[in-house]
Amino acid sequence: MKPSDFIHPEDAAALRQMESIPGFAALVKKILSIGIETLQYGVNMASSIRLSEKQLPDIYRHLPPICEKMGIAEPEFYLQMDPVPNAWTMGDTRIYITVTSGLVEMMNDEELEAIIAHECGHIMCRHVLYHTVAQWISAGIASLGVLGKLAAPMEFALLYWSRKSELSADRAASIITSPQVVASTMARLSGGPKSITSQIDLREWATQADEYDKIQNSGLWNKTLQLAVIAGLSHPFSAVRVREILKWGDSDQYNIIKNGNFLIEPAEGTCPHCGNPIDSDWKFCRNCGHQL
Repeated sequence: MKPSDFIHPEDAAALRQMESIPGFAALVKKILSIGIETLQYGVNMASSIRLSEKQLPDIYRHLPPICEKMGIAEPEFYLQMDPVPNAWTMGDTRIYITVTSGLVEMMNDEELEAIIAHECGHIMCRHVLYHTVAQWISAGIASLGVLGKLAAPMEFALLYWSRKSELSADRAASIITSPQVVASTMARLSGGPKSITSQIDLREWATQADEYDKIQNSGLWNKTLQLAVIAGLSHPFSAVRVREILKWGDSDQYNIIKNGNFLIEPAEGTCPHCGNPIDSDWKFCRNCGHQL
């Protein structure tokens, strides 16, 4: 099985649209060329605690079996002291996952595994490079020069795709755990610790996404206002994610994948520039940014 067997169709469509924007490949290469990855990696290395079999093994132990099931190389794994529950994956040549202390404290073991699997899903689907680009465009990079003028429309295209990519990563996490566990992590992140949110009816919560759709589609002005709100977001609203993952959990596609062997086929070739795996439908390498 390949990521394309479970990737959310809106993720795939948004990615195709984004990669077709003139100048996008040049922008990606420019961002990579100015040393952003090394800067991010260095700051994370110096400020966070790298987890391993010897360093906080009770947290680290969740990562290796997930990577083995997904068929991906094990990324570096870090813990950052921050009471706000969060997790992210960064890097290009050196990919790493960071979780916050607030996240570890809030989630039970199964929910923590779902979040780590979600981050590994981004790696498996090769989302990480574009997520890094989106973050730095949103932050504003003066060194982009002339390319900076192209950044505004690309920023919104990247953020639109980023929101859709989260739906694919949620599916990856559901394969490792279950749609219900993934939805329960959304409940923790949206409503608070288990002592408060353990009795949430997840399917009832998902209906709030339907109500939101009615508001969004109740006229041009309301649609414009809602689009203005979400255009700058990198993640979908939680109720939307819960609805999407519970719906997918009821699908034949999910049941076939869940009941089969979760084995990833090798990529279809390698990039002539960086040597990393590529698939035949790529317009340019998602590892180094070179046109194929």
